[in-house]
This record gives sequence, structure tokens and C-alpha cells, in this order.
Amino acid sequence: MDRIALSLPGGGISGALYQVGALAALEDGIEGIGNFGTYIGHAGGAVVAACLAGGISANRLYRALLDPADPFFPLERRHVLAFDTFEWQRMLKTAYLAFRHAVPRLDPRRASPTPVGIPDRIVEEIDRLEDSLPAGIFTLDRFERVLAEFYERREIGNVFRALPRRLRVIAYDLDSGARAVFGSKGFEQTPISLACAASCAVPLFFSPVRIGQRHYIEGGLCSMTHFDVARDNGAQLTIVVNPRVPVSTRGESIPTGHGVGQSVRDKGLLWVLNQSRRIASQAMLESEVAHPPDGMSVLRIEPHPEDAVLFLKNTRSFEARRIVLEHAYRTTRARLATWLEAGGGLAALGLRAR
Repeated sequence: MDRIALSLPGGGISGALYQVGALAALEDGIEGIGNFGTYIGHAGGAVVAACLAGGISANRLYRALLDPADPFFPLERRHVLAFDTFEWQRMLKTAYLAFRHAVPRLDPRRASPTPVGIPDRIVEEIDRLEDSLPAGIFTLDRFERVLAEFYERREIGNVFRALPRRLRVIAYDLDSGARAVFGSKGFEQTPISLACAASCAVPLFFSPVRIGQRHYIEGGLCSMTHFDVARDNGAQLTIVVNPRVPVSTRGESIPTGHGVGQSVRDKGLLWVLNQSRRIASQAMLESEVAHPPDGMSVLRIEPHPEDAVLFLKNTRSFEARRIVLEHAYRTTRARLATWLEAGGGLAALGLRAR
């Protein structure tokens, strides 16, 4: 399986659930598919990729996530949604400093280089407060610690070189815009848990993650697949398990916390933002899949847009998590025969159904 790479784009909690269900179906449906040559992930997909590269099977993750009493992966909401108190303190401190700078400039006795009135001066000084906004609402510090403890407890190791399989975690340097491929040369010393946290640092929601003297943010900003990373590691086939497809409601009822809605708009600001990111990500993926590196085949696994309505449910609910997991498993198993009969990709590498 050294010639096969697995690419896991991010998609939040529901996206990671979909990936686990789909990969469990691959393990059950195709002989020898469990071990890939290279695992590439960003955001939530990086966490799943790290587990798989560490030797944990997709089926074990699947069973653990189906059973709420199974403590195998003890990630809780409080580990992810932890307010970044440092950033909020910085906001108060810098807002105070901005106010101190603004007061003298609002003195009506002070000469102004431009003929503007007091109301316009006030608006200009209020603009200073933009720089005092926090860099993120939540911090991923607790999340990173939970991952580190999990890897230690499961004897995976928190070092890229210690993994039995090749892992690459993608993030972007906030202050240069450069892509960081953690696990590759120059980035192999970073703890896996820290690299995963950096890759999950979605702007606005999570503060950038500091590693050394640099700050990193989400790894899916410029590419969904990172095919070049797979190619550089010798992959001839890349399996992309993409959960981030735009939701197509087809006029169906939309589950909301305040009743039944008819549009994604009824889910509020966060889901409007989520849908916009899904639309942009799908366009990016279509372009990448249409032009893979020379000599590389691509197998793309993703939910149908109509099925993506499942992601509108509250993934903090065990029932909603179970539905996503089981749907991903069931639909992927149903498609395996078609993929193998097509004669390319999986079949070309000698893989066959169990």
C-alpha cells in the first residue's frame, strides 16, 4: 500500500465522523486497504490521519464513536470550546491604550491637519479598536493536551519519526503565508498533537497556534487535497475522503434549535459562514481533482449534497453522531463494487473486494 496516499480534508466534528465511517467501510470492504503509504490531513482530518498513521484502525475509531460509554477517545466539548482568556485580556489592555491615544485627538482645541468635525474624528478614533479585537474566540491549548495524552496512552507516540506510517499534517504560517508540511524535512520535530492543533486553528473561531516563534492557522486555506505532498512521497493513487460538500436542502425541513426551518439561513450566522466555506472548498476540490499530478489516480469519497443535510444536525447529540457515522459507512460500502468494476484506481493496484 506504499503507492496509496490517504488525504483527509477538514470538515469539523461532523466531517471527522464521516471520514471515520467511510474509512471503516473501506477496511471492511476491500482486502488490504487498511494500511496506506502516506497519510495527509488538515484540520479535523489531521486528527483522524494521526490516529490511523499511529496504527489505530478506522474500525476501532468507528466502534468507539458509536458507543457513548467507550472512553477510547475522551474528547469533550470543553476541550475544544475553551475561551482564550489571554486574547480577551489583550483586547481589554489594548482597547484602553487605544482610548488613551484617542482622547487628546478629540480635544476640540487641538488643531487638526484636515478640516473634519468632531463626529468624523470620533469615527476615525473608534476605528483604532479594530486592532484590539481578539485573534480568536477560543484557544486550542486544551485540545492539544488531550491529543498528547491520548497518543501517549495509546502508545502511538507524539513524534512523527516514531510513527509506523508516514504522516503529513498541513497548516499555514500566519506571518508569511507559507505552507507548513509537518512531518516533512524541517518540520519533523514538532509534536504531532501541536501540529494537529495548528492545523485546526480556523480563523475567527480559534486563535493561531504558536510553535516556536511562529504562529499557524488552518491547513485547508489553499488546497483541499495537497496532491503534491502525496506525489512527493511516491503515491500513484490518492484516496480523498471529503466531507465538506455544500448542503443542498431541496426545500426539505432544516433542523434548528428553535424549530423547523426551510433554509440554511434559518440556522443563523455560523451556518451561513459554514455553507460559504463549503461552497468555496468544493470549487477548490473540483479544480484539484480535475488536474492531479501526472501519473496519479484519484478516488474521491464524499457525501451527496442532499445527504449533507445530515450535517445540519447538532453533532453534540449522540444520535446525530451515530446517524452520520452509519450513513458514511453504509453509502461507502454500497459504492465499493462500482469503483472496483470501473477498472481504474483501486482495481489497477490489484485490490479486490472481500
